[in-house]
Amino acid sequence: MKYKLILLFLLLSQLYSLGQGPRVSTEQYKEDFNFFWTSINNEYCYFAKKQTDWQKVKEMYSPMVDTITSRDCFVAILEKMLIEIYDHHAILNTNTDSSRRLVPSRTDIWAEYVNGKPVITEVRKNLGAGVSGITAGMEVIAVNDIPVEAAIQAFLPKALPSITTEAKSFALRLLLAGNHILPRKFTLNYRGVSKEYFPDQTGLLLENINYAAKVESKLIDNIGYIKINDCLYDNELIPVFDSVMQTMKNTRSLILDLRETPSGGNTTVARAIIGWFVNKEHFYQKHEYYAEEKSFGVKSSWEEIVSPRKDKYYGKPLVILCDHWTGSIAEGITIGFDALKRPGTEIIGTAMAALNGAVYSYEMPNTKIHFTFPAERLYHINGLPREQYIPPVFINWQKDTKNPNADSFMAKALEYLKSK
Repeated sequence: MKYKLILLFLLLSQLYSLGQGPRVSTEQYKEDFNFFWTSINNEYCYFAKKQTDWQKVKEMYSPMVDTITSRDCFVAILEKMLIEIYDHHAILNTNTDSSRRLVPSRTDIWAEYVNGKPVITEVRKNLGAGVSGITAGMEVIAVNDIPVEAAIQAFLPKALPSITTEAKSFALRLLLAGNHILPRKFTLNYRGVSKEYFPDQTGLLLENINYAAKVESKLIDNIGYIKINDCLYDNELIPVFDSVMQTMKNTRSLILDLRETPSGGNTTVARAIIGWFVNKEHFYQKHEYYAEEKSFGVKSSWEEIVSPRKDKYYGKPLVILCDHWTGSIAEGITIGFDALKRPGTEIIGTAMAALNGAVYSYEMPNTKIHFTFPAERLYHINGLPREQYIPPVFINWQKDTKNPNADSFMAKALEYLKSK
């Protein structure tokens, strides 16, 4: 009996060890740290506009590796290092409970410093912030009872010669995103009145964003409406989109809603979508791979082509809707439509997520942690950096505050299409 108990204990111990994964030594953490720092040093393509002293980052954070006692500790160090480049497109593909939610894909608020004040400039539909009554134009006073200027300190870069407005706005969005376990409490001021808001009072909705379908569609007075729900990374979207488009062939015009596409995707899906609306080949975005220029002094750039798709063409008037949750490849689709100069086409929205470039993914040799960051710069074919693009018909939160529950995007889209 004693022998059986010992054997059972040994088996359980082995199972527990397997579940925990192999132990990573301090030296292995150092190897992964150096791999992480070097990969970004060699390939990240936006240092020129960030002012980050990346060598100083290494000097600041490498001593911390000696104190690591767990994988979570290591993740926390890596997250702090990424704050130094204050880029929402540079992320780890793992998190802890204390990690900030990803911006914009797991957020319900977009905010930035406007004239020196931390202001909410857009609220995502049908999630906690909007349901709790938060609207654009509100000034952030405190988060979880900590004054905002004190609360953002944890999310500000430490290796900048001076803190920029861009870096402060980045920190503000991380602060408002919250972590994965603590409900958020915001103290906000609107038109001279301060009030407390609890966007997570019905549960942590941002942890479980679900959609009924990849694509939603309907008819509005014979104007077609198609909304893509955050699946531009899924090649299975292509036949679904094709099927919906077949049902829209007899409509007088069409609205393509990209306001719920924050997680990005791939260019195969992008070209499949744009390909429905061209009858000849067009350039739709420009790429630059900076590492080659950095290493050899030879610029590497190219323009990507979208081609017509056989038996798939829609030539009637079209509106593209975008907002701050139009991210990455959705931004590429939007600037692609702008580049086509297609007759009867309008782009309506706010500034988009302004996610820098195209990301490359890497895996650390020991912890196997994956991370991604921009290694290619992306441009409109007219040379404008993608992240700087503003829609021709601009939805301005400062002017559209009379009825925060109204969908001014759709109102402007329908007004435009009914005039065609």
